[in-house]
Amino acid sequence: MAEAKKDTSVAANTTVNAERDAGKEAVMAAYSNLMEAKDHFKHAAEAAGLDLKHEASDHYSKGKAKASELSSQATGYIHEKPLASLGIAFAAGFLISQLYSKK
Repeated sequence: MAEAKKDTSVAANTTVNAERDAGKEAVMAAYSNLMEAKDHFKHAAEAAGLDLKHEASDHYSKGKAKASELSSQATGYIHEKPLASLGIAFAAGFLISQLYSKK
C-alpha cells in the first residue's frame, strides 16, 4: 500500500513538473514574440518619423521659397510706386491703431 501511494505521488510530481515546464516554454515563447513585435513597432515608428521629418522639411523649403518670392515682389512694387506704397503703409498703420485704441 505504501508503494502504491509512492507511485501515485511520483506520477503526480512528474505531471506537475511537465506542466510547469510546458508553462515556462509557453511564457518564454510569448515573451520572444512580444520582443519581436516591439522591434517591428520600433522600426515602423522610426520610419514614420523619418517620413514626417522629410515632409516637414519639404514644406518648410517651399514656404521659405514662397516668402522669398513675395518679398522680392513687394520690394519691386515699392521701388516702382513709392508714393502708393507709402499711402498703403499709412492706411494700414491707421487701421491697426484704430483697432487697438482704447476708446
